[in-house]
Amino acid sequence: MKGLKKQRRIQVIIVAAVALLLSTALIGYALRDGINYFRSPSQVVETPPAPGEVFRIGGLVEEGTLKRGQGESITFNVTDGGASVPVTFTGILPDLFGEGQGMVGTGSYVNGTFEATEILAKHDETYMPKEVVDALKEQGVYQPADGS
Repeated sequence: MKGLKKQRRIQVIIVAAVALLLSTALIGYALRDGINYFRSPSQVVETPPAPGEVFRIGGLVEEGTLKRGQGESITFNVTDGGASVPVTFTGILPDLFGEGQGMVGTGSYVNGTFEATEILAKHDETYMPKEVVDALKEQGVYQPADGS
């Protein structure tokens, strides 16, 4: 009788472990397309992402590179002080978007150009996304707006 209880417990533990592993694998598989990794322009230039990979890029809009095309088409370069990546975007930009301002874009890297599907800009005079601040600090070009 004791052997049967012990065997039953082991079976239950094995089934629970397999169910946990299977559910974790299914969740990971379902989320694989929903995860967008952040990269700085220097990281994109050093190790270009795989074709079709969706990721986020952030930095400052490089001065003198913002060009508006026909309709809602816009091109500009984003930089972190170490490298610069050309960006194209078709759509309506946030009101506070401009040259020298912080931005984060979501999209993919195609033939040496980041094709953005979404552009986010800072929302007030002092805000900049944490990833952008970290990338700029790493390059040694970050200057806080408040002087601290």
